[in-house]
Amino acid sequence: MSSPDPAVALRRALLLWGLGHIGVGRTTTGWLLLVAEVLAIVGVAWLTIGLADTSAHMVAYLTGVAFITAWAWQAVDAYRSAVKRRSQDIEATARSAAAAIGWLCLPLLAWGAGFWLLGTHAGTPAGVIDRFVTAWGRDDLDDTWPAEVSGPADEAAGLLGSGPGRFHDVRFRIVSVGDGRALATGESIHFERRDTRLFGIFPGSELVPVADRAVLELELRATPVPLPGGGDIGAVRWELVKASLP
Repeated sequence: MSSPDPAVALRRALLLWGLGHIGVGRTTTGWLLLVAEVLAIVGVAWLTIGLADTSAHMVAYLTGVAFITAWAWQAVDAYRSAVKRRSQDIEATARSAAAAIGWLCLPLLAWGAGFWLLGTHAGTPAGVIDRFVTAWGRDDLDDTWPAEVSGPADEAAGLLGSGPGRFHDVRFRIVSVGDGRALATGESIHFERRDTRLFGIFPGSELVPVADRAVLELELRATPVPLPGGGDIGAVRWELVKASLP
C-alpha cells in the first residue's frame, strides 16, 4: 500500500471532516469526525437562528468561530497523520499544504462579516435605534415599524423641514436602560468651537455638539427569547414600541 500524500489528505479534510483521516487509514476517527461535523453544523444553525439578533448573539458567534477552529484542527491532524506515515521527503508538499489551510481564512472572514451584518440588529437598544435612525433618515419607515413609532416619527420629520439635510443636525442618545425597558431621545444640535490644550501645553480648539431641543422621544422594550424548541438562557430581543413628540 502506497504512503498517503499529506497534501491530498489535507485537501480532503478541508472538504469534509474526517475524509483526510479515512484516507490515511484512521477510519474510525474519520467517521466520528464526519458525524461530528453534521451535528456541529446543526448546532451552529440552531443557535444562529435563535440568538443572532438577541442580547446573547455572542454565543452564536463564538460557536461559529469554534466550528471553523475545529475544522482547521482536524485538517491539520489529518495532515500530520499522513506525514508520519510517509517515509519520503515531503518538502514539496509542505507549500501546497500551507496554501490549502489558508483557504480556511475565507469562511472565517465570511462568518465574521456576514454575522455582524445580518445579525445583532436587535441585541441592544443602540442597535435598534441605529436601525431606526437609518430608516427614518431615508423616509423609509415601512410597515415593519409599529404605527405608534412611525406616526410620531413622520410628524417629527415634518417639523424639521424638508429635504434629506433636515436630519444632519439631529442626534440620538440613550437616556436610561433598566428593568427590560430603555428610553432614548433625539435632539437637534449645533456645534460650538471651544479652546483646548494638548497635553496641557499646546493651544488648540475642538467642535463640541450642544443640544438645542428635543425633537423625538423613543421607548424600547426587551422581550425574552427562548431557544428554538425551548430552553431559556436569559436572551432578550429589543424592539422599539413607542415614539412621541416632546
